[in-house]
Amino acid sequence: MEDRVLVTLDGALEDPDSPLLYADDIGALRGDGVFETLLVRRGVPTALEYHLGRLRHSAQALELPDVELSKWRSAAEEAAKVWGPEREGVMRWVYTRGRDSDFEAPTSELAPETPKPTGYVLVSPVPGRVAKARTEGVKVMSLARGISIDLAQAAPWQLLGAKTLSYATNMAALRFARRMGNDDVIYTSTESRVLEGPRSTVVIARDKQLITPPAKNGVLPGVTQRSLYNVAEKAGWDCRYESLFTADLFDCDSIWLLSSVTLAARVNQFDGVRMSAPDNADEIRDLVEQGIERSGSIGDW
Repeated sequence: MEDRVLVTLDGALEDPDSPLLYADDIGALRGDGVFETLLVRRGVPTALEYHLGRLRHSAQALELPDVELSKWRSAAEEAAKVWGPEREGVMRWVYTRGRDSDFEAPTSELAPETPKPTGYVLVSPVPGRVAKARTEGVKVMSLARGISIDLAQAAPWQLLGAKTLSYATNMAALRFARRMGNDDVIYTSTESRVLEGPRSTVVIARDKQLITPPAKNGVLPGVTQRSLYNVAEKAGWDCRYESLFTADLFDCDSIWLLSSVTLAARVNQFDGVRMSAPDNADEIRDLVEQGIERSGSIGDW
């Protein structure tokens, strides 16, 4: 049983312990690239088409070379197959602009006519924290992101709606939260509006209503959230995209952090206030499970 699986876009199965990136890859030098994270379950990458669509959307935002969806689909399916059906896995897609030297090299026979981007698929074990978050929930604190909800539309070069490799700030926020005795973070805007988590989408539940902040507020469109909405609407839930204030998180039945690997983590404590599980908590988890079993259309992105 493989402990990690690495597949490049040409379909080659690589040794994950051997070097793959060049030292001057722009993704490593500047974080100039995009990525996706998927859950592998029963030897299949879940919500595959949704992730393909979001990868393409992010690449377009960064003006990366066009994403060849068929190659990414094939590489993902091959990596999941090699990983096997016995256990879950975390699949990561990484797509960067390529080598800095390809852009900076003077015109010569050695310089390529068109710089070649870097792309690969990596599968690794699911972190231990995931099982606990799914079953017990998470302690969460709010942290200021220092931006307005208008920034995404006023300054599109900030790439707020793209899943970029520039994740240092998000990781710093999670480390800070852990030092404070928390598991995760919910970002807020300068107007005290709810944004998202460093690696999750925020959804609140009120009776039979689900609400998540709209993408126009500068949050990444969530694959798991969209998958949930697709099945919840058919099950009679009122699913909405609306701006939320921090106060709304204290005036709801439950708060959920949805992500592609953890799936659904209920917030059991927010800013020091304990949150009891609602009667429909299991129903919401079941709806998330149903949602991610179905692939979305790439046209949704």
